[in-house]
Amino acid sequence: MSIKVKGFLKDVGGASRVTELRKQSIANASNVPDPKDHIREVADALHPGLMNLKVTAIRDTSKYSKTFRFETEDGHIPVFQAGQYANFRFEIGESKLSRPYSISSAPYEARGEHGFFEITVRRNRPYFVPDYLFDRVKVGDVIEGTLPFGNWYWEPLRDSKDVVALAGGVGITPFHSLAKEIAYGKLKGKGLKLTVLYGSVNQDDIVLKDELEAIEKDCPDVKIVNVLSGEPDWPGEKGFISREIIEKYSTPGCTYMFCGPFPMFTFVKKALDDMGVPARRFRHDAINNPADVTQLPGYPKGRETETHRITVRRGIAEDVIEASAKEPVAVALERAGIKIDTHCRNGECGFCRSQLVSGDVFVSPIGDGRRLMDKEMGWFHPCSAWPLSDLTIRIPIM
Repeated sequence: MSIKVKGFLKDVGGASRVTELRKQSIANASNVPDPKDHIREVADALHPGLMNLKVTAIRDTSKYSKTFRFETEDGHIPVFQAGQYANFRFEIGESKLSRPYSISSAPYEARGEHGFFEITVRRNRPYFVPDYLFDRVKVGDVIEGTLPFGNWYWEPLRDSKDVVALAGGVGITPFHSLAKEIAYGKLKGKGLKLTVLYGSVNQDDIVLKDELEAIEKDCPDVKIVNVLSGEPDWPGEKGFISREIIEKYSTPGCTYMFCGPFPMFTFVKKALDDMGVPARRFRHDAINNPADVTQLPGYPKGRETETHRITVRRGIAEDVIEASAKEPVAVALERAGIKIDTHCRNGECGFCRSQLVSGDVFVSPIGDGRRLMDKEMGWFHPCSAWPLSDLTIRIPIM
């Protein structure tokens, strides 16, 4: 690879030219201060605070899933990448919760006068936020939220132009966003090729099936391979996504991207390790914590039946709540109506970073996003930590 240069002296002398330009700008500047902070305006547009997100459409996208379309009051939706997520805040009964959902629409659809973004949610009892969205939310409702978050998306400086996506369940949503952007958005004609290996139980369970088929029909750079485990007569790939299936659809040097449930992640990671895929070629989103904490490696078996008391300090306020050992600390706080600023729900983003004053917690080895100093100084992420004793914690004030 060659890099064009203007010449050694011109390149290394760039600093002096910048200095001269600054002097000229200062000399020609007005004596009246500019009251506008243009940098702040750009920052606020790219990374807004809480927004009022209005539901403008709801449609079924499988037997068990719905897609919700959102617009903003001022018409502005911040720029996002296919693979990033939005964070929503809910008040359901006495509980105050926040939940992340991958954006399933394409980035190009957020631009323009009637820009929007969408999330696709699969009903998954007994989780009551999906049930709330399915049963209570209707067109015209306004929900607080903000976006974008996450650093899991295709990056041309790092990733190959051949991408093999491994998805399970509602984990198809970020790949639908990417596929749509390749077919109709700014990634169209850029040489990016996407092959999606999508594991489902049966055809009724395929989320965004019609939309994915339409994209594949229109765009030769997108290929969708459905792998069904519950239909023996399915003419396509059957069973679970195996090493053999992955190798069948792989190309040399391709980038693997994964989004799906925890059990699938453990299998896929082992398969790719056995294939000798280097870490730089395997990228995954923040892996969801399993509903059963005992599935996480290292969890002390038998402790999940315990109940503990958590003393919660926020500034000068102090509350004492009960918490089950089988639920993350953040869930216990939310059930008690105590606000905790969570975004990723998997220990990656750091928004819920809190201080463990006393007690013991089990931290998920899959979602432990703490820095080394945080570990040494007793900081933890309540969204990916389970109580192993009575606790005293200090959380940020919201």
